[in-house]
Amino acid sequence: MSRRTATSRLPLKEPILRPTFRRERRALNNGIFPIAGCDEAGRGPLAGPVVAAAVILDPARIPRGLNDSKKLDAAAREILYEKICASAQVAVAFGAVARIDRDNILRASLWALARAVKALAVRPRLVFVDGNHKIDVACDCQAVISGDALIASIAAASIVAKVTRDRLMKRLALAHPGYGFERHMGYSVPEHFEALARLGPTIHHRRSFAPVAARLAALGAVSDEVAAELLPL
Repeated sequence: MSRRTATSRLPLKEPILRPTFRRERRALNNGIFPIAGCDEAGRGPLAGPVVAAAVILDPARIPRGLNDSKKLDAAAREILYEKICASAQVAVAFGAVARIDRDNILRASLWALARAVKALAVRPRLVFVDGNHKIDVACDCQAVISGDALIASIAAASIVAKVTRDRLMKRLALAHPGYGFERHMGYSVPEHFEALARLGPTIHHRRSFAPVAARLAALGAVSDEVAAELLPL
């Protein structure tokens, strides 16, 4: 008898998740409007502020191609940023480096998210926020883990926050050549660590973050006054 050889099955591809307007549509059908999505960019970098954005999408003019900003390249984000700003209510807020160092990055991020919602020209009745923390807003708020990959309004906010912050870091790069801000946007990469070692921290670096604190300690910055004298403007 011939022996039947077992053939291995190819693994099924994971379904591609794309943000949808379903949760917003469900709320709309229940008479809830406006609905905002909010997200931030820049929790992890060693330099620069955290930037939060809030977006109220027009149900009749939702830009095609919305996605988690991390899944889009820079060119796609720029195109979508322009479409979002042309068709939706948009507001941004910044959690400054001083606030990050004083309050910690999580509190600064939540503060900036709430400020972005409050800065909207139209007051929302429902806010979806990315993550597992609700924010202090004067309406219903729902925290959604991986919301930027699931909810269109949050995805739009993630794009606005990311593009806004990237543009800011490119401006800072002009004022502080040699750090590579225009490439790594302040994140922890070898180029950034090398620049920190060679040039020292700037005033835009987060002193509460370990690599920056270690470099300042090596420079002898034991107080805010000493640090201020060492940090190039």
